[in-house]
Amino acid sequence: GAADSLYIVVVQVGASRFGLIVDRVFDTEEIVVKPVAPILRHITLFSGNTILGDGSVIMILDPNGIARVAGIGAGRTAADADPAIVADTEGSDRKMALLLFKAGSDQAKAVPLSLVSRLESIARSSIEYSSGQPVTQYRGKIMPLVALGDAVRGDDPASLQPVLVFADGTRVMGLMVDEIVDVREDHLKIELMTDQPGFLGTAVVGGRATDILDISFWLKSAFKDWFGNNPIGRPEPRTILVVEDSPFFRSLIIPALSSEGYTVTAVEHPLLALAMRDAGRVFDLILSDIEMPEMDGLTFAREVRAGGSWTKLPMLALTSRTSPTETQEGRAAGFDGYLSKFDREVLIAAVRSALSGESLPRRPATAKAGEGALS
Repeated sequence: GAADSLYIVVVQVGASRFGLIVDRVFDTEEIVVKPVAPILRHITLFSGNTILGDGSVIMILDPNGIARVAGIGAGRTAADADPAIVADTEGSDRKMALLLFKAGSDQAKAVPLSLVSRLESIARSSIEYSSGQPVTQYRGKIMPLVALGDAVRGDDPASLQPVLVFADGTRVMGLMVDEIVDVREDHLKIELMTDQPGFLGTAVVGGRATDILDISFWLKSAFKDWFGNNPIGRPEPRTILVVEDSPFFRSLIIPALSSEGYTVTAVEHPLLALAMRDAGRVFDLILSDIEMPEMDGLTFAREVRAGGSWTKLPMLALTSRTSPTETQEGRAAGFDGYLSKFDREVLIAAVRSALSGESLPRRPATAKAGEGALS
């Protein structure tokens, strides 16, 4: 019965995965993460705090700290991983996170989760029309909506419409579906090709035949030139290496950068990053945490500047250590700029400045509370 149901948050820390039992799941929320107060920094279960819209203060859990307290993954280090495997982000044997949903029928459908910026439930009353196309006002923009089949939740203005949001740079579109079912990790291998527009074919996901979306078809339904020439003033895609041991902060940073059109590769340890350098990987910018086990960010920066193909790359530090002395140490080690954890607008502005060769913050940059909330 309902009384026996459990809510389990599936968490991944490095190569380890565990479930965190919670009493209730309320909602998703955009937040600006603030550093933990000094009096609480010895409690490793927390990575920060934030203030919600109603003024209440909540703590942000640190999956790494929880794993350490629970003894999960004890004895394993990042150095235990094969750098060649970590560097190969496109191996054919790698599993892919797939978002499963239903639209137009009970046939399971899926799209790679990495392509989805957000999952939203919008009120039917908020759907308007422009030149016959459904649209909605979304974060200060007009977002075109495309219905997958007959995936529209009736005419009741009070009903909610599930929407998969896709974003690329300044463009955003919503794909209306019937029901969001689950997220599964599986091998994406098309077993049966199809001529049906909007689909790549059928694959077996979670033991069930699943239609795989051709997302380019649906994106072009909203913007015919989505994959055409870059809009005026939009830079060519640049590559960014993120070195961050916290899965929580990686999950914040990667979508923020990807939604701006950057190609992002993330590793959880500086040793893996250095192995990629030695293997000949090329990036345009490095974004690194400071406080990491085994090799901290300062040592990593010194290693990068000491020699090899990355000596001239711009490096930005993400840190909660904001004293003038620590900032000076970071610059002496090789970092070009310092950013406090974590604010989307500040991050994007600093990355753009670094890639364009502009001057960077000499002190950790922050935004006012409530501004630049991360998606």
